[in-house]
Amino acid sequence: MKNPPALEQLIDSLRCLPGVGPKSALRMAYYLLQRDRKGAAKLGNSLENALQVLGHCTLCNNFSETPVCPLCTSEKRDTSQLCVVEMPTDLMMMEQTQSYNGMYFVLMGRLSPLDGVGPKEINLDKLIKRAQDGALNKGQVQEVILATNYTVEGEATAHYISELLKTRGVWVSRIARGLPMGGEIEYVDSGTLSMALLGRKKL
Repeated sequence: MKNPPALEQLIDSLRCLPGVGPKSALRMAYYLLQRDRKGAAKLGNSLENALQVLGHCTLCNNFSETPVCPLCTSEKRDTSQLCVVEMPTDLMMMEQTQSYNGMYFVLMGRLSPLDGVGPKEINLDKLIKRAQDGALNKGQVQEVILATNYTVEGEATAHYISELLKTRGVWVSRIARGLPMGGEIEYVDSGTLSMALLGRKKL
């Protein structure tokens, strides 16, 4: 017995989410239809609204309802620093630290040739222009801070960007890595400990 076409379409649509396979999509569809139709309607309306009103900020490339997002237009931000992150969630984490007050650029991904993600897919042309032009003519970017993840892809992305920017005379730095706050050396993996030693600084 086959599912009704509308149900099959819903299941196929849910499978576009990361980590959701056929069985998970089927369970989600049954739950929404049987247990929470109001929630399903709200989800549908929210998705439709987000698709209509959300675009990308012309400066930082983050999601925004306006051409330039509120963070980029803020007079309180330091326009001389530009922090490059992979995803909007990384930007949010950086902001939660309350230790950075500069500008951002969100790549919306990282280089991964095996997955078909190249320089164009992560907006590197836009980043280079942003790094060279400064922000809203309020001041030139003096430092680009690479805050991509310390994964193989993240490291490759950081290296690629640094080479592109250094040839254009832009000062590039990389966030440090090492022991976590409250961490004990006994329980830290050797790779992290090695990086902590290599990245040591004089007191």
